[in-house]
Amino acid sequence: MPNDPALPTDAQDGLARLLEIMRRLRDPDTGCPWDIEQDFDTIAPYTIEEAHEVADAIARADWTDLRDELGDLLLQVVFHAQIADDRGLFTFDAVASAIADKMVARHPHVFGSESRDKTAAQQTRDWEAIKAAERAAKAQTGVLDGVAAGLPALMRAVKLQKRAARVGFDWPDTAQVIDKITEEAAELREAAETLPHDKVEEEFGDLLFVMANLARHMKVDPESALRAANAKFTRRFSRIEALLAEAGKRPEDSDLAEMDALWNRAKAEERGTG
Repeated sequence: MPNDPALPTDAQDGLARLLEIMRRLRDPDTGCPWDIEQDFDTIAPYTIEEAHEVADAIARADWTDLRDELGDLLLQVVFHAQIADDRGLFTFDAVASAIADKMVARHPHVFGSESRDKTAAQQTRDWEAIKAAERAAKAQTGVLDGVAAGLPALMRAVKLQKRAARVGFDWPDTAQVIDKITEEAAELREAAETLPHDKVEEEFGDLLFVMANLARHMKVDPESALRAANAKFTRRFSRIEALLAEAGKRPEDSDLAEMDALWNRAKAEERGTG
């Protein structure tokens, strides 16, 4: 790897090196044309993607990959901060200082005089009270104010429902949520048979929203659960492809009945009953 003596080394300060690399990539005279033309909007999708890749590495317990993915995510923070610096909005140091100040303010039981003698549940309530005060200081007075619109839809649904639940807008038990799912599924079926596509999409969204609520009541992370389901589907379908290959076939040479039987075989093998 070529070494530029003008750059700090990782041994000296890895973060300083990364910041200098990004500054030079964005230099309007000598930087990279692609990096120079990026802005907050064009980089935001990469930021979301990298956060999901961090979660994926954790789910796979691949710690080497996690190290690399955390680096990719850190690069996103550095990139956004450099764009902001170029525009005279704020610097990376201001970003770091702001989050440091926020963490100190939200943990008076660690950095202040408040007692640490409390349960995790009490700390969660205190944390939410502090965040509510912060929102009030920003004139975010509505219960749902501040829930980022750019979150993945399932995650945002859960956060919206948690906020509403804090002021009593919630079903008291899981059974009522399941009843609502049955109701929404029936409405979706009816819409699919009689209504235009936009209404079908609306009813489908209603059903997903209630499913997210069920996840919250059951203390299940819906994003994590769906990632696991995706991984399971990928694993089992790959097994179907392998079994077909043993017979000299590909999926497009097969049919649903055969692949469904192979799916059941793959499932049985995973469960140790094959």
